[in-house]
Parts: sequence; structure tokens; C-alpha cells
Amino acid sequence: MITDIIIGLGGIIISLINVYIWVIIISALLSFVNPDPFNPIVQFLYRVTNPAYELVRRYIPTNMGGLDFAPFIIIIALQVLIVILSSVIHHLAF
Repeated sequence: MITDIIIGLGGIIISLINVYIWVIIISALLSFVNPDPFNPIVQFLYRVTNPAYELVRRYIPTNMGGLDFAPFIIIIALQVLIVILSSVIHHLAF
């Protein structure tokens, strides 16, 4: 029974990570069109993604050739985290 709870929670965590990946993708795409900074949706996206961007930029130089690779690095890290969590959950189930 505890295993089922852990598997369920792991599935929820993986789903939340996937949602955050999409938020990062949307935020990165919006940066190309220069949206209205007073739009509540744009403000929400920036508030949710900027802390992660700043964390990555603190340790890794991400601005190369005028492009910011922080979203790309975060997405790769989150995908690795999903693979690790999926593996752990799979091993708990069997």
C-alpha cells in the first residue's frame, strides 16, 4: 500500500515537472516576440521562471552569441530528473 502511495506521488511530481517544462518553453518563446510586460500572464511566467534562470546563470555562462541557453539547460536537467524519478518509481513497483 505504501508503494502505491509513493508511485502515485511520483507520478504527480513527474506531471508537475512536465508542466514546468512547458511553462519554460512558453516563456522562452515569448521572449522572442517581446510581449507586454504588464500582461498578468507574462508577469506570472516571468515570476515562475526567472528564479530558475538566475540559479543556472549564477553557475553557468548561458549567453552565447546573443542567445540565452538557460531555458535549454533547465529543460535538459528536468528531463534527466524525470528519467531518474521514473526509474526509481519503476524499481519500487517491481
